[in-house]
Amino acid sequence: MGSKKKTSARRLTKKEIRALVLDLFERNPAKEFDTKHIFETIGASTHPAKMLTMDVLRELVLDDYLSTDECGHYRYAIRSQVMEGTFKRKRNGRNSFLPDDGGKSILVCERNSGHAMDGDRVRVTMLARRSGHTREAEVIEILKRARESFVGKLRVDKNYGFLITEGRALANDIFIPKEMLKGGKTGDKAVVKIIEWPDDAKSPIGKVIDILGHEGENNAEMHAILAEYGLPYTYPKAVEAAAEKIPADITEADLAEREDMRGVTTFTIDPRDAKDFDDALSIRRLDNGLWEVGVHIADVSHYVKEGDIIDREAQKRATSVYLVDRTIPMLPERLCNFICSLRPDEDKLAFSAIFQLNDKADVMKWHLAHTVIRSDRRFVYEEVQNILEQNGEASEEDLHQPGEHPERVTPGPDGRPVGEYATELIILNRLAKQLRAKRFANGAIGFDRAEVRFEIDEQGKPLSTYFKIAKDANKLVEEFMLLANRSVAEKIGRVPKGKKPKTFPYRIHDVPDPEKLEKLSAFIAKFGYKLRTEGSKRDISRSLNGLLTDVKGQKEENLVETVALRAMMKARYSVHNIGHYGLMFDYYTHFTSPIRRYPDTMVHRLLTRYMAGGRSVNADKYEELCEHASAMEQLAAQAERSSIKYKQVEFMGERIGQEYEGTVSGVTEFGLYVEINENKCEGMIPLRDLEGDYYEFDERNYCLRGRKHHKVYALGDQVRIRVARANLERRQLDFALLENLEPQPAPSDKPKGKGRRGRKASRHPNK
Repeated sequence: MGSKKKTSARRLTKKEIRALVLDLFERNPAKEFDTKHIFETIGASTHPAKMLTMDVLRELVLDDYLSTDECGHYRYAIRSQVMEGTFKRKRNGRNSFLPDDGGKSILVCERNSGHAMDGDRVRVTMLARRSGHTREAEVIEILKRARESFVGKLRVDKNYGFLITEGRALANDIFIPKEMLKGGKTGDKAVVKIIEWPDDAKSPIGKVIDILGHEGENNAEMHAILAEYGLPYTYPKAVEAAAEKIPADITEADLAEREDMRGVTTFTIDPRDAKDFDDALSIRRLDNGLWEVGVHIADVSHYVKEGDIIDREAQKRATSVYLVDRTIPMLPERLCNFICSLRPDEDKLAFSAIFQLNDKADVMKWHLAHTVIRSDRRFVYEEVQNILEQNGEASEEDLHQPGEHPERVTPGPDGRPVGEYATELIILNRLAKQLRAKRFANGAIGFDRAEVRFEIDEQGKPLSTYFKIAKDANKLVEEFMLLANRSVAEKIGRVPKGKKPKTFPYRIHDVPDPEKLEKLSAFIAKFGYKLRTEGSKRDISRSLNGLLTDVKGQKEENLVETVALRAMMKARYSVHNIGHYGLMFDYYTHFTSPIRRYPDTMVHRLLTRYMAGGRSVNADKYEELCEHASAMEQLAAQAERSSIKYKQVEFMGERIGQEYEGTVSGVTEFGLYVEINENKCEGMIPLRDLEGDYYEFDERNYCLRGRKHHKVYALGDQVRIRVARANLERRQLDFALLENLEPQPAPSDKPKGKGRRGRKASRHPNK
């Protein structure tokens, strides 16, 4: 405080302020200060002094002496000379180093990258600072390669070849000696492993691991996508052989230790092309007047024993992968499509959650049991939807969806509804709707977005697109799966006070990032909406739901939903339960899909163990398995998106020159992403092609703004485009802008017009 007395009588100079600020942070290297505290401590009491202080703080942040967050908090950021972290490669050669301490990224120019590849763990040393330049680092050691194998296209000369990659992981192509080409020819898609990278060599040296096929062939391209993400595209013969030896028969011993549910009406409801039927539903009226609903799940853990060859492969894969034209299963086909699959008219072993519900869908009691079941009918979603619509049971929302709808029929002479198992389906639908209503009343968040699908021929060529929309038939199944998953998680996780729950994998979903929520709130205010960003998590979720309801049918609906989704965290697996925010469940797990998800198999095994009185398992081991499953889930999702993108480019490649109306779906410093309204295919209008002005990226308002004429292209704008280019190799579509239809007013800091006010909250399960 002495410095404050000394300087308060006269005006502080910038040099003095800098010295005082540095002294404050050097004396308190671990503390964080807001601007108010900094002003008080250094004695900056006048407005000019405060403005000079803010200038000094900005300069110190630029110089990496201080770091700051968006709330105006500052902390000491001087780092050691040598640091460890992750190397991120950029196409323009201005690579970056992300330190392990979570601090600001540091520039690594190509000449200082030391052969590091994208995602590598590296050790760097800080370079001497050049006046007026950003801080730089040099890679001095590669600690761990992110990957050793790469996918690309071969170019073969007489005595050697190169693998040409499209990604940003490598700065140079991979050199391949002739004897390591494995017969590959120019134009072949191949997987190549780097075997050496001499210090003085520009390119790494590699060998061909696998030839996937010729560029442009559907199989080759789909396998290339999988290989690009390190996902398997073939199934090991030894694992398939082990599966072939598993007997499909159900023994007397199996029946003796199981609850026999074969006499209860049971059916599966799945997509038209499904073969792996994970789950079935049964329903009957009990003598006590309650409805017994059984959620029956394929008993994979009965056949796949922990640690065996099939289990080790499933654990490594962690999930089935769904590309546009194929499924890459987690389990061998004999298990996933035959032995475990709950096929109709076959006795099957199941792990079942059996509920007793009243007519209001209140769960009066329930239990878990290993069962034997027999499915009476295999339904596809469309069949169930038709039965619901014919009998007047479908929601109004479904009846207004595009497409054909069956006429409502009159009940038969006995008053029974029309259709196979119509009575059972109608009861399940009514119960599911009440379960759903309760879930939403509790604060669950609902993002129901249409997904694009392709009709493809036998060669994998896309013929047309259609929209996959969740209707009542889908929601019926979903609600009972959610009920089973939640109930199972509660059974293990909810214990008496003072007692520690046993180790268990949960599906967790954290609350939205507060900073992203604030950005969302500021953004939607421009359209006249409001959103709560403070209060309990239920307050916020109800406010989100209100917003999603209010934007329904408005021209900004897609825009607001997109920005709201970006504020959400990703769901993941963990033994450390924090609840599931999107579903607003305190306890939630994945129990219902063990054929295609490894965490569900883990859950089945632990339930069986704990029901038999077994002790808790090692938490660290299971957390590691959870982290692996979460990572593989993300890779599988990325591969699926890449396959969709490839088919979009292939589909639109035959439509070069055609014109479409679309919606601006993304805004970046490189240009505008536009989604065609008719088929949801997305392409980019490069910034260089926007004529008549110099456009700058306004990240805060999700728009590009012309410097001279102030024309704005914003997220959600309706535009007319022409398909200009389709690059299959890069999975890239380029559009040319023809006109901006109904241009939106430039987002400003004030809402335009009266606007509408978002109610209090809603939900999206990132389930």
